[in-house]
Amino acid sequence: MLKNIYKNDFSNSNFKVVALLGIRNEALYLEKCLEHLYQQGISTCIIDNNSTDNSLDIAKSFTNRGVIQIESLQFDGCFDLFKMLKYKEKLASEIKANWFIHHDADEIREASAKFANLYQAILEVDKSGYNAINFDEFVFISLNDNERNEGKDFVKTMKYYYFFEPYPLRRINAWKKNSSPINLADSGGHSVNFLERKIFPENFILRHYIGLSLSYIESKYSQRVHNEENEVKRGWHGWRARFSEYDLNLPSIQNLKFYSEDNKWNKTDIKIEHQFIKKKNNSYLRN
Repeated sequence: MLKNIYKNDFSNSNFKVVALLGIRNEALYLEKCLEHLYQQGISTCIIDNNSTDNSLDIAKSFTNRGVIQIESLQFDGCFDLFKMLKYKEKLASEIKANWFIHHDADEIREASAKFANLYQAILEVDKSGYNAINFDEFVFISLNDNERNEGKDFVKTMKYYYFFEPYPLRRINAWKKNSSPINLADSGGHSVNFLERKIFPENFILRHYIGLSLSYIESKYSQRVHNEENEVKRGWHGWRARFSEYDLNLPSIQNLKFYSEDNKWNKTDIKIEHQFIKKKNNSYLRN
């Protein structure tokens, strides 16, 4: 069952950018994520997958701070990414906006320092004649087994990252609304596809806070049930879908980069595999 819970206008601007944010039990991330989007001039449409924590209350508290719409998507007992992505495609065809961003709660998205904020950057991309944006993904991770960032300002407390790029143009997650339909679902949300796509030549920034602690990662993914037929058999979710077959193993600090709040990112050491989890035979896994 799909149901609209709430609608509100965030801005009277003629140029509007909307983040399509799917959530289920993301209370630890959500307030920081929504506040950041608001400060960046981005409106947000929440799609709540029947959260059982206070995620929905947090979302409603932002109805005057960027959240323009809250939708409900029925939870059917498993993490159904394909259904969520198809619903995002539907919303992108219905919501009156100029651009959209496919967004998750554990992400912080930014433009380079030469732009005032993400909104202004996307406006300049639009004026330049481009209709899609790719993001460089920087994965932030804990330094030791005892570090816990739950309940903290994780953007300030988590300082070490690696540049994750299994293949180029992996995160084409922002696009301009046009008359042709988009396809977000077939790529698992990694790349939006549509006719006459023209990607901006400068990548934007995606900070991915994939786990606030090792215990958080273990708790989250050891309990998650994935859609076996439609997703796992297609090769989606990688280690997440076979979590019991893998060991959590944090990388040494020498294999990570330090972020010093200067909006400068080190991409010299490209990681094509995640650095915190290994298959029990000691091989890393991609995805």
